[in-house]
Amino acid sequence: MRLLPLDVQWAAPADQTLLASAQAAGLVLPSSCRNGTCRACRCRLLEGRVHYTVDWPGLSAEEHADGDVLPCVARPGSAVVLQVPGARRR
Repeated sequence: MRLLPLDVQWAAPADQTLLASAQAAGLVLPSSCRNGTCRACRCRLLEGRVHYTVDWPGLSAEEHADGDVLPCVARPGSAVVLQVPGARRR
């Protein structure tokens, strides 16, 4: 997994959400509810694909089509590049 604009990379396990994986790598991403409803973690998927842990995360069809994802309920389905404004190192 790669995180921009910090340009940090790490191995993201397929059985862990992107948010949890980033936290385990020592990164802080914006988040709140951790169940896909508040949208505080919404960011842009630049490359790769994800699988959601919920049937329909809190994204509109347009946001989904534009490449927005919710890392709190998304797991990597391939190598992933995310653009996350507000991300920082712990």
